[in-house]
Amino acid sequence: MPRVAVQDSSRVSLRIRPEDKALLVRAVSYTHTDLTAFVLQNAVQAAKAVIAEAEHVALSERDSLRVLSALEDPPPANAKLLAAARALPILPHLHLADGSAQAQV
Repeated sequence: MPRVAVQDSSRVSLRIRPEDKALLVRAVSYTHTDLTAFVLQNAVQAAKAVIAEAEHVALSERDSLRVLSALEDPPPANAKLLAAARALPILPHLHLADGSAQAQV
């Protein structure tokens, strides 16, 4: 998930072209609200849609069954996967259920 630096402030400043501001003000006049509420409402709605699109995966019934099958009975690890697993650094705070610090690959 991407991380964005956020300042501890409740204010957001925007630079906007005059014609874009005029368009927003015109739209606001139809909603009987103020510019801040209009921009915030629509920005939040757009942000939720972007996040939902990025984080949601929809599978058909067939594909869902294939994923569950692969989870329950995974294919054997190939040479590339084993090499990648061996190349991973050992994390000192990571311990397996048997007390060992590294899995045997």
